[in-house]
Amino acid sequence: MKNIIFISPNFPTNYWQFCRELKNNGLNVLGIGDQPYDELRAELKNSLTEYYKVGSLENYDEVYRAVAFLTFKYGRIDWLESNNEYWLEQDAKLRTDFNITSGFQVGDLHRIKYKSGMKEYYEKAGITVARYHLVEDIEGCRDFIARVGYPVVVKPDNGVGAAHTYKLKNDEELQHFMATRPEGVPYIMEEFVHAEVNSYDAIIDSHGEPIFETGNITPMSIMDIVNDNDNSIYYILKDLPEDTRAAGRAAVKSFGVKSRFIHFEFFRLTQDQEGLGKKGQIMALEVNMRPCGGFTPDMINFAHSTNVYKIWADMIAYDSTLTPVGGHQFCAFAGLRDGKNFKMSHEDIMAKYGSCMKMVDRMPDALAGAMGNRIYVATFPTREALDSFYSDVLACW
Repeated sequence: MKNIIFISPNFPTNYWQFCRELKNNGLNVLGIGDQPYDELRAELKNSLTEYYKVGSLENYDEVYRAVAFLTFKYGRIDWLESNNEYWLEQDAKLRTDFNITSGFQVGDLHRIKYKSGMKEYYEKAGITVARYHLVEDIEGCRDFIARVGYPVVVKPDNGVGAAHTYKLKNDEELQHFMATRPEGVPYIMEEFVHAEVNSYDAIIDSHGEPIFETGNITPMSIMDIVNDNDNSIYYILKDLPEDTRAAGRAAVKSFGVKSRFIHFEFFRLTQDQEGLGKKGQIMALEVNMRPCGGFTPDMINFAHSTNVYKIWADMIAYDSTLTPVGGHQFCAFAGLRDGKNFKMSHEDIMAKYGSCMKMVDRMPDALAGAMGNRIYVATFPTREALDSFYSDVLACW
């Protein structure tokens, strides 16, 4: 029986389903988290052989001791995973320290976590990347801006999501950023790309081949959503475009991805842009070596009448899957921000779209910055129906 350690199985709140499917596939599932055992949901408790509570998942020594204890008790650990961007570096360090070879190691981090490191591997795949500059002093930034022009985007070279990411439109904003940026945090500056984000979401087997593929579109910039406290929308595509599929598969090969659930992000240009391409073309944004965040795995299930939690667990247990994929639809996410004066009340939304609705919930505070506070997830057979839904639920007085 394979032993798998799942880090933070209780958060995000839907991740207990990964553990359930691992158990259903006959694996020994060992959880490490910082939530008291009595507070875990019953479904998660029933999916775990054992749960080891640490005082803080941020404390590497504590987590190391937890892995050591579970190794002593159950034998060699075959897999260690969190499927969470925040813990990717710690996961890699634990795998390296315990010689768990079924995932990324410390030596892999530069290309999978640092935005500057990702550029090389996207280029090796033949995919265009935005020009960039590693921020050191204001003179170097001005030299870079003299080449690419304003606006530019600045973000932590090793960052999670759109946190601390800003668009600088003029020299005054550049000076303010340089004066207030956090000390000791390496930043990357990139030319601004006029585009929407198209993703390639896939579960990859041990040979680097996809056993499931889909994608989503984010019409609005996550950076703007966070910084402007705006609503959040994105949707799972009914069918994955062939250019996104080709770019995703090429990037998987270039980055050496094996045995993972991934979320690769691409720009699709919304206008011609000199040095980058023509309107409609695909170019690189960044790679995420984990599932798309929030409730996206559930949305993928709704869009494709499948179970990606099971497909991922099948990949670990069998390196393949027989889990069926059914009819395809669009699956829309709308994250509405508290404090806005929406034209449609919750009751209005449910009266018109209740038959399409798959989830209605409050987003956890830790995710609300990028995802909104009150969420609606609904499926639609056509793009026209999808667009009407967004037009209705986002309308404000």
